[in-house]
Amino acid sequence: MPLSANNPDRTSWLHVDKNSDFPIQNIPFGVFLTRDDIITIGTRIGDTAIDLGALHQLGYFDGIALTDDIFLQDSLNDFIADGRKTWRSVRNRIAEIFDAENPILKGNKKHKEIVLFRLDEIEMKLPVDVGDYTDFYSSIEHATNVGSMFRDPENALLPNWLHIPVGYHGRSSSIIPSGIPVHRPQGQTLPGDAKEPVFGPSKLVDFELEMAFITTDANDLGEPIPIEEAEEYIFGLVLLNDWSARDIQKWEYVPLGPFLAKNFASSISPWIITLDALEPYRVDGPKPKKKQLPYLQSKGPKSFDINLEVAIQPQGSKETTVSKSNFKYMYWNMAQQLAHHTVNGCPVNSGDMMGSGTISGPTEDSYGSMLELTWKGEKPLKMADGSERKFINDNDTVIMRGYCEKDGTRIGFGEVSTKLLPVFKKKK
Repeated sequence: MPLSANNPDRTSWLHVDKNSDFPIQNIPFGVFLTRDDIITIGTRIGDTAIDLGALHQLGYFDGIALTDDIFLQDSLNDFIADGRKTWRSVRNRIAEIFDAENPILKGNKKHKEIVLFRLDEIEMKLPVDVGDYTDFYSSIEHATNVGSMFRDPENALLPNWLHIPVGYHGRSSSIIPSGIPVHRPQGQTLPGDAKEPVFGPSKLVDFELEMAFITTDANDLGEPIPIEEAEEYIFGLVLLNDWSARDIQKWEYVPLGPFLAKNFASSISPWIITLDALEPYRVDGPKPKKKQLPYLQSKGPKSFDINLEVAIQPQGSKETTVSKSNFKYMYWNMAQQLAHHTVNGCPVNSGDMMGSGTISGPTEDSYGSMLELTWKGEKPLKMADGSERKFINDNDTVIMRGYCEKDGTRIGFGEVSTKLLPVFKKKK
């Protein structure tokens, strides 16, 4: 089926700003609460949110095999489970409906009042019910930086790193959409040269600049997904701020890896950008430094040229951009991650989320965490208001943005914005 929704010459009868992340070529998917307190699945063009549940009920998806309630749900899981043919058909139809040359909905005032919403009339929700969450560790620059800090710089990468996409199982219950604040976590740390741990608030709360992909139902128990088929089971991507408490992590991560340092919150952008929408922005990833086993050998460009940036906004002050990176730096791509994840027969379900791991580039201003940007706090960053940051302070807001741009067309992710609040205190 052709990707007609990606036609770069198409324009919409809805207003779209020149630098909008959401032109008609994007057509992301999300879940929102309407002005009538109804939860629906929707999309967005420019600054207009579109109720796909209402659009379906009005007959605009006739001819596409969809259940009556497919868009009248509080998550995208069932729609994602329908598979790539359905996703592509729906995206193509939405592009047709809102094409500048199509007068059918454009000229129907009554239908437009039912279907269209201003952004200030809606509240974005978590787009999927995340059953399982895996976080990878796939940036060679990040892994090298961290290994250099805490081990021998000459042997920064552990022996397995160039052979497998290293990952761990995260906690799906604390995945939240943009705009939901998080509290500074508490836990055990081992201060300085102390021999015994202490309990208290983390002093080294950090962001991690990541992206995450959302899967569809992919395989049965025991069935691996071949790398050449892996992308068929990837619905789309979101921005991910995988919050981390570095001092808690340092004490707990040996021998079984992160736990309390990572499971207190992971924030994602609310609009899922489909892999189809990102198709024009494919690029080759880094060349393997060691020959990979056959099940991990991918052909053709499997990376995506997605510009990423992180800003910190102290309370009552302007934001300061602290990092500019790119998704294309990832050493292990999504197809490799999914193939490795399932090579042992692990089943993957609709709505599962796979984090990329911190995305760091080759230069100091492209590192994807404060741990690296300030080099363990040794090189504080100066904010626009004159204050300094080694890590994230209470009441700071961390904002991540991402977009692709090529031949005059821009496809973006919007942003994931999260405020760090002080330690939670129960109200009396």
